Parts: sequence; structure tokens; C-alpha cells
Amino acid sequence: MEARTKSVEDWFSMIREGLLTLPRFQRFEAWRPNQIEGVLENMLRVPLLPIGALLILEVGDKELFHSRPISGAPEPKGMPQMNLLDGQQRMTAVWRSLTDDYDEFTVFVSLENDEQPEIEIVKRYLNKSGKRMPLWADNPPECLERHLFPVSILCPGSKGEQAMDEWTERAETSKSTDKAIMRLRQRMASYPIPFLSLPVTTEQETALDVFIKMNTSASPLKDFDIVVAQLEGAVGDSLHDMIGELHEEVPAAGDYGKIEDTALAIGALLNGKPPLKRTYLDPEFGSELAAVWDQVVLGMKRGVAFLRDEAIFNEKLLPTEVIVYLTSALWANVPIDGVDQEGRARTLIRKAIWRASFTDRYLKTATTRAFADYKAILAEITDPTTDAQADLFDEAQNPLPQPAELIRGGWPSRKDRLGRAIMAVSLYGGGYDFADGAKATAENVRFREYHHVYPRALLQDNFPDHEVNSALNCSLISWKTNRKIAAKTPKQYLEERAQDANATEDQVRHRLESHLVPYDDLVSGDFKSFVEARAERVHAAMVKLADGSLP
Repeated sequence: MEARTKSVEDWFSMIREGLLTLPRFQRFEAWRPNQIEGVLENMLRVPLLPIGALLILEVGDKELFHSRPISGAPEPKGMPQMNLLDGQQRMTAVWRSLTDDYDEFTVFVSLENDEQPEIEIVKRYLNKSGKRMPLWADNPPECLERHLFPVSILCPGSKGEQAMDEWTERAETSKSTDKAIMRLRQRMASYPIPFLSLPVTTEQETALDVFIKMNTSASPLKDFDIVVAQLEGAVGDSLHDMIGELHEEVPAAGDYGKIEDTALAIGALLNGKPPLKRTYLDPEFGSELAAVWDQVVLGMKRGVAFLRDEAIFNEKLLPTEVIVYLTSALWANVPIDGVDQEGRARTLIRKAIWRASFTDRYLKTATTRAFADYKAILAEITDPTTDAQADLFDEAQNPLPQPAELIRGGWPSRKDRLGRAIMAVSLYGGGYDFADGAKATAENVRFREYHHVYPRALLQDNFPDHEVNSALNCSLISWKTNRKIAAKTPKQYLEERAQDANATEDQVRHRLESHLVPYDDLVSGDFKSFVEARAERVHAAMVKLADGSLP
């Protein structure tokens, strides 16, 4: 491995000519503005401070990996000379700052001290008229009043020089300011960035191994980033592209969290492995994932559809992420035309979803437990005579909560597992809106709000917060209905809603019952009796679902 150095001006020349590219498996930008500020200040101060060495893979007659340009850079017109394996975030930040390529902010340099200049990043946005705000950031005289100039006029090359001339002319800068800017331009252009290079004789597997180990120890990669590299190295396909196609084919999958993480977990289970980092770090996992990818897509499509059927419409109703990949992996193994097996699968997967939601099974070591349950449930789906039984279904090890325990379920928006499980069960019967009578669906539930069935204003002086904010005092209803409830008693606001919506008492009763809200207990005015009655209803529905006997 050879160590060398190039100036920023030389690196920029290579980027413009398409001679320096990124392997396509590299993750995308992840740096925050404060990190961009830090690296630019290191480069402009006197004495300069290092920003770290790059790792380069030299390219010969043929690239070992598919490549793409640095974000904002021109598309390569021919074969690159180098692939950037490590240092992408630094080089992208420097390139995009100096070429003014960020839409969401503009990077400025302070003129207060050109020996240790400070970087200031100003957020930009479009107002209703389509103008980019703040307006002063595009007005050189106003920038100069603030002792700021855009870092883009320090960009090496003729375009940067032209930009500097135009900006200083419009700002009507003094000679001393012009000299200070020129000193900073020269300092930036000549700033040395060292790099280590792997020769063209490097094997693909070796380059991948170096990439993964360097990124894992220095700037940690996500599991997905590692598998991207492994898969492209193994089969030549881009996992980024595969995930993009998966988004198009199963768009609803994105409602349940990061689709890439779910896909990896499904792929691990389908390959008979737990969805752990250890699995993803295995050099063979990339090719193993590619081998089962069609099953991953099919399983996710059927799994998401089943979750919607169970009224778990999105991530905010998800008690545990385990049920997404466990459900999808199980459905991937069920023959589409296998009537008996499909019916058996439907019952067993329903049991798994609701027991996973209400028990403590996956509070700890979730991935290894999910793997063990996946194998046992799959055996039951495949062979009804098997002796295998998932620990998830063992009532002694993983008991369902009793009504008194359900009362402790927290407010669902706070990612309380039991609270979210209660909310999901409460929508299973339709979750019709109190006022307009609309049934809860994946499309409209995202516009609903968490509503205190007994308004907070009626309870907060007499009951502790954990009782006021119990999941059993919550329902998901439309925002219009929620705004009109205010601090009225349930009896008052229900009568008003019925009158406004021209609904009968029976219709309102039915809508409340669809949320497992007991109408008579609600309008009686006794909050504790209402909570206890609703706990009993939720418990009865939970037991049936966790037994697979509904619908």
C-alpha cells in the first residue's frame, strides 16, 4: 500500500474529469452541518490541521466495482483512474461546499480573522413566492455587512476565480478584503490531502474486506452498507437498485420502518440464520441474500398485506418491529395455491403477530428469539403433525397480560409496546370515526390523531398522569373530530357529534364499539369503571387473536 498526497486543486481536477469515482456500494451522504464546518475550518486555518487520509483503489483496464460520481459531480465520460474507498464524506462535503451544491444551506466564511476563519452555515428555504430565503445570502453587499462571503468563491479553478471576481465586484470589497480572500483561495487550493492507495493488482475480495474493516472501526457502517458491498462484490448487482425496485413493487412496506433493514432480516431468516450483525458480516451473506431475493420481495408483499388485514397499518401502530420481518419471512414460504397450508399459515401467523405484540417475548434478545420462533412456526405451517412448538406460543413462558395489566399500557405515540398493541386491537373491529363514520384504513389512519376518550381537562386534577394517558383512554380519530371535543364530558361531545353528523345513538354506539369502547360505561361519567370495562373488552379480543381464532 503506497502513501501519497494531492492538493485540493488536483483532487478537484480529477473529480471534474471523472477520474475519481465512488464504488456504487458506498453509502450516501451522512454528515451533518457541524461536521462540514469542522473540516473546512481545519483546511483554512493557519497552521492548517489534518482532515485525515483517503483510501484509494487504483483502477486498471477494468473496474472491480460499478462506480458513481461524488454527489454533485459530473458523470464520468470514460474509465476512472481511482475509486474512493474511504473518505467519501469528507470529499463530498468539500466538493459540494466549494461548488455551492447544497440546496438546503449555503456555506459562508467569516472575514473577521483570516488566520483562523470560522465557517457559518446558513439554512435556506423557499417562501410561498418561490424565493430562496434568506434573501441576504444571495446579496454580496449584505453578506459583506455581516463580514461573510460564500466559501464557493474559494473553489480552485477558473470557475471559482470567476465567481470570486463577480462577487467582490458586486460587494464592492476593499483591497485588503480582496487580498484576504486571495490568501484563503491559495490556502484552499494548495491544501494537501494524503491518501493510501491499493494497487490495480488488488483482488476484489481483498478490497471489500479492507473497506468493511476500515469503515467498521473508524466511521461505523450500518449493516445495510456492509451487505451492499458484499452483494455487489459477489454477484455484481446493486442492492441500492434492488431496494429501489422493492419500494416500487411494495410501496406500503415503507410504512413499517426502514425497508432495507427489514429486507436484510427477512433474507437472514430465509437463509436459516438469525438477523444479527454477525450474520451480515459473513462474507457469504451478500450472495446468500441475492439467492433468496425473489422470496424476500414476495414475502414482504404478502406480509405487509397481512399486517394491513390485521389493522396494523403502519409503524406508529407497530408494537414490535419483529412482527414485520417474522411475518414476511413466514409468508415467503407459503405456497400461493396451497389452500390448506395457507389457511394453517394464516392462523399461526396471526397468533404470532398478536402474541408478539402483547407478551414480553421480544423485549430482550429479540433477533435470536425471533429466529428460533421462525423455525418452529415454519415447521408447524409445513407439517401439521410436527412436535415443534414456538416458545412464543408457550403460555407458561410468555403469558398474555390480564385486564389489570392492560390498564398499565402507556400512551401509544410514546412507542409503548403494550399501548400500541392495545391501539392496534382497538382498530381491528373497524375503528370507525366517532363523527363521520369512516372506517380506519391504511390510507386515512395516517391523518388521524390520538384522542383522549375522557378529555384530559376533566381528569388531570383527580387522576395521575399515567391513568389519564393510559392507552385505554385513547382512540385514533380524525383531527376534525378531535378539535371539536375540547373539555366536554363524553356524553356531551357524543351528543353534539351525533347531532352535527345527523347520526342516531345506535350509529354512534356502533362506532364506539368498533374501537372496543363500551358506550354505556363511557357516558355514565365514571372514568375508572370505563377503563376497567374497556380493559375487559380489549383482553377478550386479544385472547381470540392470540389464539388465531379471529376472524
